[in-house]
Amino acid sequence: MDLKDAVLQFSFAERAKSELIIASHLTGSLAGYTGDERNGARRMLAAFMGAVSSELAFASQVSSSEDFASAVSLLNEAMDQIDGEEYSGAAETIGRSISAATTAAAHAWQVLSEHGLV
Repeated sequence: MDLKDAVLQFSFAERAKSELIIASHLTGSLAGYTGDERNGARRMLAAFMGAVSSELAFASQVSSSEDFASAVSLLNEAMDQIDGEEYSGAAETIGRSISAATTAAAHAWQVLSEHGLV
């Protein structure tokens, strides 16, 4: 990976990690809602996670990292789990998505480090 790609990949990965952590926290809060509140919260969370998924898909297209594609797949799996009200399973799946984004960041960090940029 060249320096330009490393900078892009690191930037995408750090942003994705932040957004995925937020998604995980929001998923954990769903169990505390009931009735219409829970339905509304799930719809808002689905919209947020859809936006994160789109960003991850873009990162996957412009970078050489397969980790972003893996993160998209895992996030989509978590969205299905949320639809099935499997909140703890969804949080775990989002955690695996965070790990995929972290791996992408680590690979980029290594290249940046080798060139004395970090």
